[in-house]
Parts: sequence; C-alpha cells; structure tokens
Amino acid sequence: MAKKLLETERLILEEITTDHADFLFKLMNDPSWLRFIGDRNIKSIEMAEDYIQNKIRPSYEKFGFGFYLTSLKKDDAPIGVCGLVKRPALEHVDVGFAFMPEYRRLGYGYESASAILTYAKAKLGIDHVVAITDLDNIRSIKLLEKLGLKFEKIMQLEGENKQCRLFIPK
Repeated sequence: MAKKLLETERLILEEITTDHADFLFKLMNDPSWLRFIGDRNIKSIEMAEDYIQNKIRPSYEKFGFGFYLTSLKKDDAPIGVCGLVKRPALEHVDVGFAFMPEYRRLGYGYESASAILTYAKAKLGIDHVVAITDLDNIRSIKLLEKLGLKFEKIMQLEGENKQCRLFIPK
C-alpha cells in the first residue's frame, strides 16, 4: 500500500509503488517526457516495476524523499509525478515534475510543486531546493519561475548527453 505524503486542495501525493507501474509506464513513454526528460528505456510494465523498485523506492529509504504519484483528490485518477531528487551531479536537492498531457496547463504542476517545496522546508529542513529543465522546455521554465526560482546557468549533468538549465532560489 502506498504511503500518502501530502494533500492539497485538489491533489494527493503518495509514494510510488509497483502498483503504479502501468501509469508510470505510460507517463515515461509520453512524447514530452521522452523529449524533455529523456528515455529511461522503460519498454514494458515489468521494466516500469523494476524502475520503481530499483530507482524510485530506494530514494525514500536513503534520503527520506523522492518522486511521488500525484493523483486527483476527487476520483484518485493518477495525473503525474512530483517530488524531490538528490542527484549525484548536483550539490543541492532538486524539485521535479511531469504530468500526462490532459492534465497540463491546469495548475496541477504549481499546486503539487508548491506543496513539495513547503514540505521540503517545513518537514525536511531543506531550505535550498534547485531545479533543472531542458533548454527548450518553456512551460517548465515558466513554472519554475512562478515557484520563485531563477535561472542560474546552462550546464550538463554528468552522464547526460545534453545541456540543461539550472534554476536556484531567488
């Protein structure tokens, strides 16, 4: 059973489990995910289950945070993911999010990421949260700015084959 982390006015954020593999498979193969986040080579539900077990769930144990399934409160429909990541290539924890196409531009990204940033500060004592985004992901750039982050520099994370924008707190 998934552990609920947060509730907002319209959303529930909970730990991702293998029960969510079908949804994660769809999300991680969405054309926008592949373009802006990258191909994680999730080609089956079984590969999504493995990714959850070996990439997502260990972050909860190791750091006390990770990515969370974001669902609508009104009907429990999963709409995306939002959460915190500690990447070896970044000094600070970063916030990330991704939503299915039909749930974009409805304020869910801002609502979930705002809640995650508040949680990071109030519950985890993390004051300095950064973000990275694809150079061309205009929607994410605007959302990060709305969240109170500002562009710092263009960089390339170790192990990645393309550059990204780094955003830091204002």
